[in-house]
This record gives sequence, structure tokens and C-alpha cells, in this order.
Amino acid sequence: MSSTTLDQNTKQPRSLKPSKASDPSASAGSLKESLLSRTGAMLIMGIFTLYFLIPIWWLFVASSKSQGQLLTTNGLWFADFNLFQNIGDLFAYRDGVFLRWMGNSVLYAGLGGLVATIIAGMCGYALAKYRFPGREVIFNVVLGGVLVPATALALPLFLLFSQAQLTNTFWAVFLPSIVSPFGVYLTRIFAAQSVPDELIEASRIDGAGEIRTFFTVSIRLMAPALVTVFLFQFVAIWNNFFLPLIMLRSEELFPVTFGLYAWNTQLNQVPELRPYVLIGALLSIIPLIVTFLLLQRFWRSGLGTGSLK
Repeated sequence: MSSTTLDQNTKQPRSLKPSKASDPSASAGSLKESLLSRTGAMLIMGIFTLYFLIPIWWLFVASSKSQGQLLTTNGLWFADFNLFQNIGDLFAYRDGVFLRWMGNSVLYAGLGGLVATIIAGMCGYALAKYRFPGREVIFNVVLGGVLVPATALALPLFLLFSQAQLTNTFWAVFLPSIVSPFGVYLTRIFAAQSVPDELIEASRIDGAGEIRTFFTVSIRLMAPALVTVFLFQFVAIWNNFFLPLIMLRSEELFPVTFGLYAWNTQLNQVPELRPYVLIGALLSIIPLIVTFLLLQRFWRSGLGTGSLK
């Protein structure tokens, strides 16, 4: 029999040789390669997971020990579980100054992140959807602001606030926190892709003003980007250390990060502060975890909406 046969419809020769895709050896090789790649990826992810979780585990274990057990027991395993008693002692220490620091951090990060997100969203939306002279120049200046490290601005900010007699006040930490060049950049890129011009025109035809259009129509489409900006800004303000260091002197205004640092510098003189620093560090990361878990659903809904467009 010939190695080719004629197709009944097209009368063209059709090869009878097996295709490469059906070759058993090729299929076995690709399966083995896929198994190796997945195993390697899982191994790498497992290593990095341990790298990030082991310090948190150590912090949790250390927070459950008494001061005498911190240096005399296994650092990665429990001794006497005194976590709740230690937390109560921390809250009662010096009339609950730690709770005041936590409240300050929530106020700085929560309110500052919210205001920064609204300002960044409005600026990014305007740069994306309005045509006006100097628009690209303004956007390039914003990009330049993204590249400037925050530490480089600390001294100029201190001089400006000292001239305005606002150092050692709430405003000295809050006002610099509501500026987010990266948020403006991100919302501009997102608004340009997710907010159709036709939808804005339809809203204008219906009689809605520009502000109403933004807060009732556009802001819903920009929700994933705004949530991202808020989370980034919240974490940045919560972990901000250098700005409170140079701006604040009164202990009642300290955020929790700077308050724990102040305690840590006194360990040689006051050794009993060591458990409080560890427990405070553990409690200080809980708001970050809760915020992320509460806001991640907006990312999922945003991705799902984008896949249906």
C-alpha cells in the first residue's frame, strides 16, 4: 500500500505517517518537563514562604513567654503560654500609652490613606480624561515625584513646618501623608483604560456635572486602582518612621512604630520593656493583615469585571 491515500472530498494526498504530537516519547518528555517545572516552582515558593513566616512565628512565640523565658528557652517553640496576660500587662503599662500609639497610627494611616486616595484618584482622572495645556508637563512632574525618595524630603519638610510652627503637632505627620505621586500615576493609567469616554459623555448629556460624574460613575470603575492606592498608602504611613522621628517630640503624638522604637532604645536601662516591645510589634502588624484581607475582594471583583468587558 502507498504511504499516502486520497481524501474522498478533496482528492488530495493525505499522509498516513503519525504526527509529532501523537508521539508517545514526546508526550512523556513534555509531561516530565512540566512535572519538574511545577516541582521547582513549588520548592521556590515554599522556601520564600518559610522565609517570610518564620520571623512572624518567632515573634508570636516570643510574645507568649515571660521575660525570664525569652533567652533561656527555644526561640521557635512555646514555654509557658502567657500571651493574653502579656497583652493585658502591655495595655496597662503607663496608663495605656500603647493603645494611644495604636490609635494615633490608625488615625494617621486610615485618614491619611483615605484622603490621599481621593486626591490621587481625582488628579489621575483629570490627567487621563481632560485635555488642557501643560497636562503632560504636570504628569512628568508627578513621575519625577515618584522617583524622589521620602528621606530626601524629610529635612525640607521639617524646615517648612518649623517655619509654619506646625512641628510636634498632628498636622506635621498627617499633611505630608496625603500626597501620593505614585497614586496619581496609577490612577491616571487605570482611568485611561477603564473609564470609557462615551460613558462620561452620556453622563454629561443626562445633566450630571463633572464632580457628580466622577463620584457616581467613574469612581466605581476605578475601584481596583483606588483600593490599591489606599492599601499602599496605608502601609507606607503605618510603617513611616523617619517623618515622626524628626517632627514629633511629645509622646502622646507618637505612632506605634516610633513608640516601640523609643522603648527599644531604653532596653539597657529598663530591661522589663523587652516583652512589651515584642508584644507591641506583634499587635502592630494585625491592622495591616486585617486591612489587606478586607480589601482583597475588591481586587477580585475588579479582575472579574475586567474579564467580562
